[in-house]
Amino acid sequence: MKLALATAAALIAVGATGLTSIASADDSLTGAGSTLVAPLMQQWANDYKAKTGADITYGAVGSGAGIQQITARSVDFGASDAPLKPSQAQACNSCVQIPWGLTAVTVPYNLPGIVGLKLTPSIISQIYMGKISSWNNPQIKKVNPAKSLPSTHITVAFRSDGSGDTYAFTNYLWKVSTEWKSKVGIYATSVNFPVGVGGRGNDGIASVVQSTPGAIGYVSASYAIAHNMNVAAVQNAAKKYTFPNLKNISEAAKTIRRIPANNEMHIVSPSAKLPKAYPICTFTYAIVPKSSPNKGALAKFIKYAIGDGQKFGAALDFAPLPGVVKSKATDTANTL
Repeated sequence: MKLALATAAALIAVGATGLTSIASADDSLTGAGSTLVAPLMQQWANDYKAKTGADITYGAVGSGAGIQQITARSVDFGASDAPLKPSQAQACNSCVQIPWGLTAVTVPYNLPGIVGLKLTPSIISQIYMGKISSWNNPQIKKVNPAKSLPSTHITVAFRSDGSGDTYAFTNYLWKVSTEWKSKVGIYATSVNFPVGVGGRGNDGIASVVQSTPGAIGYVSASYAIAHNMNVAAVQNAAKKYTFPNLKNISEAAKTIRRIPANNEMHIVSPSAKLPKAYPICTFTYAIVPKSSPNKGALAKFIKYAIGDGQKFGAALDFAPLPGVVKSKATDTANTL
């Protein structure tokens, strides 16, 4: 399946009357981090500038680097798809993490002529462990009986930089594979993958996959759209094969009913009670210091992002924030 932009214009037009002037040029901010949220951030920055006059300057340097930069206070806010570890939260010195986007991590592949590929959790984990190394492997053929799969070697692509996509993807592998859990042992923004070729940023992985016949990788949904990539249907806990579209991302988010005080949420491999759920989804967070001299401007921009700014998400495969998440995010923004 290739994720489509067919409804982009209509989706962006929804709610376009938007924001009145809530800020000024003095409310300009700098941020850095997640490449996953970068396409949505560009839409937010353009719209926010048009409506308020405030510049939002953002560097898509990866979630790990974004956490480092906000910890060093070299930017006004960080952005990460990985929630802060306790040690990172302590180092960041009174930072809060505020969920402001919801999307999926897709599994793109380069097999000319093969569309609608199905993959199970076991197959994906074994590919990333180096135990399945060719596309005509019997396990892959068994779940794709109607497809003429080649003997092409599987080139595994992974993120070489600290990445929230890596966090979500390895969190998924950790949850679905006892072998991954025992042999690799972690899920994190940076992981020593047993096999593969590194690429920097979502663009880096997209480049590796698109230029290498037989390659497989993981990229956020918006990058799969932008690069017109084929992505796999992934089997979920209900044994259904689902694609990373808006409906299936929103279905996965139904697993979130209560939100902890620190706003950390995980929505990989959700319950079998959600048969339409796509199993590799993630929230992305603003990382903000409560003691910032720009906390007023930060609160305004974050409330815009989780409010009026959500209208830009659908065209980029960002699902609307669930009501319970939006409410908690607003409450946290109000503490700044």
